Amino acid sequence: MNLVARLQALITNDPRRLRILQQVRGLDLPDCWVAAGFVRSAVWDHLHQRSDSPLPEDIDVIWFDRCQPSPTRDAELETILRHRDESLQWSVKNQARMHLRNGDAHYTSATEAMRYWPETATAVAVRLDVQGEVEVAAPLGLEDLFGLIVRPVGRFKDEKQPIYQERLRSKNWLATWPKLKVLP
Repeated sequence: MNLVARLQALITNDPRRLRILQQVRGLDLPDCWVAAGFVRSAVWDHLHQRSDSPLPEDIDVIWFDRCQPSPTRDAELETILRHRDESLQWSVKNQARMHLRNGDAHYTSATEAMRYWPETATAVAVRLDVQGEVEVAAPLGLEDLFGLIVRPVGRFKDEKQPIYQERLRSKNWLATWPKLKVLP
């Protein structure tokens, strides 16, 4: 089974994650995905042979629409999602404006924005298509995610290295997933 199919099977067999994907799909946003720890944790827990994969502290919803770049719109969407499920901490970010915060060139899509995230294993997202099938976006591939490798991307290898190092320290992933291989 290829890595995309493995990831689709993991998410499809997790009723909580499927419910979240349904809630997000209900927003009917353009180029919209649930990303980062939502996917990463599910894979790493599976590879650590855990029968249950707790949801991350926050659910990262990314989308892309140049016509609605306001943070106010993201806050409205978080409120809608919070009303749908108050037990979750939602984080909604239109990637059409995130290049400004990150000091990057303009992004052209949510998937392209993920190319600028700190680690390869984080730059993965999923969503439900109109038939209810899980779609996967992994612009940096799935090999590191399934290989339990934490590797910096792009500018996080050099000029943004301190940010990458601080993420490693604050997230303390090795305490939760000891089989990880963290690269400098």
